[in-house]
Amino acid sequence: MNAGSKNLDCVVVGGGLLGLLTARTLALEGLAVSVLERGSLCSESSWAGGGILSPLVPWDYPGPVSALVRWSQRAYPRMTAELYDTTGIDAEWTRCGLLMEGVALDQRIADWAARNACVVEELDAQSAARLEPALAGLAGMAIHLPEVAQVRNPLLCKALARALRMQQVEVREQSPVRRLLVHNRKVTGVETDAGKLTCDRVVIACGAWSPQLLPETGKVLPVCPVRGQMILFQARPGLLHHIVLRDGYYLIPRRDGLILAGSTLEHAGFCKDVTEQARQELRMAAFRILPALAEYPLVKHWAGLRPGSPQGIPYICEYSEISGLYLNTGHFRNGVVMGPASAQLVTDCLLERESFTDRAPYRL
Repeated sequence: MNAGSKNLDCVVVGGGLLGLLTARTLALEGLAVSVLERGSLCSESSWAGGGILSPLVPWDYPGPVSALVRWSQRAYPRMTAELYDTTGIDAEWTRCGLLMEGVALDQRIADWAARNACVVEELDAQSAARLEPALAGLAGMAIHLPEVAQVRNPLLCKALARALRMQQVEVREQSPVRRLLVHNRKVTGVETDAGKLTCDRVVIACGAWSPQLLPETGKVLPVCPVRGQMILFQARPGLLHHIVLRDGYYLIPRRDGLILAGSTLEHAGFCKDVTEQARQELRMAAFRILPALAEYPLVKHWAGLRPGSPQGIPYICEYSEISGLYLNTGHFRNGVVMGPASAQLVTDCLLERESFTDRAPYRL
């Protein structure tokens, strides 16, 4: 049985943010695309993350990460506006800035800012306090990145899903791919519980689960789950304006007064259980940054599994052992901010054309 209702150019396996962005970019190029998600759309790390459109400490990442970040940062305002115009869903792209406490501007940071054309401001304690009066007192310097923005990633995912369906892209939930169909080292489709879908190209974009789908060719995809726990406070709008980072913990203010506090980094396999230890750790860290949070209720605690990869550089390439099989996975903590660029890069790879950056660093 063939489960497809039309001739497909490509199947995207994974209905998270990376999968939806990839499908949208391919569809805008005129390809017939289907998205298959084993569970519910964007219910894993795409939903669980904070939506910061920057790495937390961006100068700590290698050049290939920065290239994707900068391309995506430029793309986000127009993309979210287009999605709002098309779907009526506002992903709440907001340029709120990132305030990094206890960090002084040094030559390494200045060089990174020059290479990436980023504005970086050094603040003393008094200047930082004027930006965020409710923060706990600072003892030293701070760095302000005023151009950093955020999105509400669950809303972004909803907008993308609606836009795809309006583009007549088939999006199937509760449709796990059981295996890839390969003949003479070339992809011919995928097999699901509902039958087979035939296509010439498949993109694997299912995060930490991506290695499970690859055939046994001897080539290993070094992507593994890394659990991150976060908590959420219902505060008043305007209590905090900037994303704030201190001692490895961060706070993210939403427009409606919600404040996210994160996060942990845990190698716990595919376990997504939340722990009381992490809850208390995150609460105490949040109170040290913003003491007024102690007056507001903690309304949610959750965990997600990031697709960890060496150095955080994702794999965006054709799988060399099998023609027509492509990867878009391994984004670790930066899937949201690298997402639009990653979708463009894998689309350019699939269409065998030049892209906005060298593709070599993203090969497996």
